[in-house]
Amino acid sequence: MAALRTSPGCLAATRTRFDKGSRTSNSCPATPPLDASGKKGGRKKASCQQPELTATLREIVEVHTAGSPVEPGKLWTNRSPQDLAEELSEAGFSICPNTVARLLREELELSHRSAAKTVALGQSADRNAQFERIAQLKKQYLAKGWPVISVDTKKKELLGDFFRPGRGWTDGQVRAFDHDFPSAAAGKVIPYGVYDMKANEGFVLLAAGADTGELACDAIRRWWFRRGLGKYAGAGGLLALADCGGSNGYRVPLFRERLCETASRLGIPIRVAHLPPYCSKYNPIDHRLFCHLTRSLQGLLCRSIELIRDALARTTTSTGLNVVVELARRTYQAGVKATDTYLANEPILRDKRLPLFNYVAPCQ
Repeated sequence: MAALRTSPGCLAATRTRFDKGSRTSNSCPATPPLDASGKKGGRKKASCQQPELTATLREIVEVHTAGSPVEPGKLWTNRSPQDLAEELSEAGFSICPNTVARLLREELELSHRSAAKTVALGQSADRNAQFERIAQLKKQYLAKGWPVISVDTKKKELLGDFFRPGRGWTDGQVRAFDHDFPSAAAGKVIPYGVYDMKANEGFVLLAAGADTGELACDAIRRWWFRRGLGKYAGAGGLLALADCGGSNGYRVPLFRERLCETASRLGIPIRVAHLPPYCSKYNPIDHRLFCHLTRSLQGLLCRSIELIRDALARTTTSTGLNVVVELARRTYQAGVKATDTYLANEPILRDKRLPLFNYVAPCQ
């Protein structure tokens, strides 16, 4: 095939025409001419073309507001813009769902909101006083360089191909059970967490059986010998923040009995400060550790306890959160109670103020 020959002049002309065309195609459009009133042209809003549109939309929303979950005098509807657009079309208006959504925001000044969990099921008379006491204790212990931990039990996990919310990158298909029946599980895993507030470090003990006070105290003991002792050698005490209910609740004698044994094993007194009733969501471990553990398990089929351990151990955050995970060496049995000997002579040292929520397990 003969080579294509071009002259420099031809290339220059071609380049000139291309540049001219590029400038023409990329140039900004001319400003629309002004009308007689001095305003720019363009299509008018649907609410201007159809003056009764906004008022009719408000009436439709007000009818559906009856029995709404918001306070009186406020508009609310969970109907979609598609449904509202269809009803407006039946009333003789020409409108699309996108325009309805815009009218809800701009004309009716509504926003798309979900319910906020801010209403407490109950109120403790000692709520503020106990939170002030917790803040005081945290400040004292951290100032001395003593450990402050937050403890709690995370949501139990069923072993098996059970569905979990979340997505993952894959070139295959993840298949999960169509029902979450516990009877189909190969077992149940109880993650008990200990969060070191000063070091921003989490410790999780994965156990089988029942969530008991023994598990709570074993997790604290294993955290101390695995992570705490190296950081807080010589500390004169340990502060543990715990919920008022559950296996580490203030009304669980087994927890206090095992806590005294743990304090003796550790060689330091353990002070416990319980959060007031109905305030468990303010436990620091919930929003500093557990939420990130949930993220590590999203979309995962928890087929074995070892798989859960590896997934949780990879948890980290931009603030440097580190997580250590261990497997319990025993199965915890339900129905275990504190001994009569302990109940007859309980060595717990309770504070004079708010003694139910604040006490010390001495080192004997």
